[in-house]
Amino acid sequence: MFDNLSDRLAQTLRHVTGKARLSEDNIKDTLREVRMALLEADVALPVVKDFVNAVRDRAVGVEVSRSLSPGQAFIKIVQAELESLMGEANEDLALNAAPPAVILMAGLQGAGKTTTVGKLARFLKERKKKTVMVVSADIYRPAAIKQLETLANEVGVTFFPSDISQKPQDIARAAIAEAKLKFIDVVLVDTAGRLAIDNEMMAEISELHGAINPIETLFVVDAMTGQDAANTAKAFNDALPLTGVVLTKIDGDARGGAALSVRAITGKPIKFLGMGEKSDALDPFHPDRIASRILGMGDVLSLIEQAEQTIDKEKAEKLTKKLKKGKGFDLEDFRDQLQQMSKMGGMGGLLEKMPNMGGVNLAQMGGAQQGAAEKQFKQMESIINSMTPAERREPEIISGSRRRRIAMGSGTQVQDVGRLIKQHKQMQKMMKKFTSKGGMSKMMRGLGGMIPGAGKLPRM
Repeated sequence: MFDNLSDRLAQTLRHVTGKARLSEDNIKDTLREVRMALLEADVALPVVKDFVNAVRDRAVGVEVSRSLSPGQAFIKIVQAELESLMGEANEDLALNAAPPAVILMAGLQGAGKTTTVGKLARFLKERKKKTVMVVSADIYRPAAIKQLETLANEVGVTFFPSDISQKPQDIARAAIAEAKLKFIDVVLVDTAGRLAIDNEMMAEISELHGAINPIETLFVVDAMTGQDAANTAKAFNDALPLTGVVLTKIDGDARGGAALSVRAITGKPIKFLGMGEKSDALDPFHPDRIASRILGMGDVLSLIEQAEQTIDKEKAEKLTKKLKKGKGFDLEDFRDQLQQMSKMGGMGGLLEKMPNMGGVNLAQMGGAQQGAAEKQFKQMESIINSMTPAERREPEIISGSRRRRIAMGSGTQVQDVGRLIKQHKQMQKMMKKFTSKGGMSKMMRGLGGMIPGAGKLPRM
């Protein structure tokens, strides 16, 4: 996400370094490049103009403090304006109504609306500790009702059945009445996707909105449509009182035009980002964190939150106790660490949230290098799975004949098995250091040698 924009801005913002003072002359070219970078990212032209003017007004004549270079001062201004453009801070769902709090989902067909209902249901259940009911008021697509039922079963929330012979408002009213009887906290109402903004369909959803009076009306839109996403959201907002926007398919959008345009054009906050197909791939939208990522500064807070949600705390505590007792870090422990990394989104998901450390931007490590890292981790896991429990606990017993058997079982070469055993020994040494003074920094430096293309990770 934002890869292209981040690359362009990183190159552009270097032009103002080394200046004693920020003036209109020495930032004119930089602002022109910033303008071009935003337009190439498919940010709406009026938004680009306002943004560039705001940066110019704040930057011209600003004295650079002793602790900052002019480039850093300028970047600080750009970051602040990016945050302002996208909405300053995360805006949470308003769930403080008398239960059930009703959330109406609207959007064009193909934007991922029904999938988003499933993701949001899981988010509310797991992170907000709410009981959730989902219902489909899409009377034009029977498959949508079945899809929502499947998603509800997958994430473990209540599904309210509906039928294409019913009216949307009757379906929604019945679901809300049932939710009251069952003391359910939140009802998510899925609606029919529109192929385009037509009067008949807009009148139908407007009527549905009036019938159930939802506390939140969220517009789900495909981020890959760029500034068209913002224009479509505005058209919906003119017909329907939207309270927020959910941008989907963000993981496929390297430009970021929608995220930077929606708030400015509609006046409505982006509340969530859909980051993939899985039911847990929905993140609250934090403008400050997104601005930080755009400027190559990483998103450490999101990385920590992701770790808290995905890391198996019981396994982590068990491993820590085991190491403290002086017991070795065996291949089963190694496999657990690989699986934990995979749960956190693999190398790509981790690196895009890592900051620019010592001038090396991990988020911009080549796609081929990231792919090689992902492939190597999968290969490692496959090799370990082909070993016997005894071999995983005591790798030193793995002789030449055992290596050949493991290689055949995992579809790899004998050299690959030997490399894994060598890397495991490196990890063992790192884990010993991890339990001693300064362990974390030593461990991170050592880890760099195991990632293809990342052998020159800076000292942390």
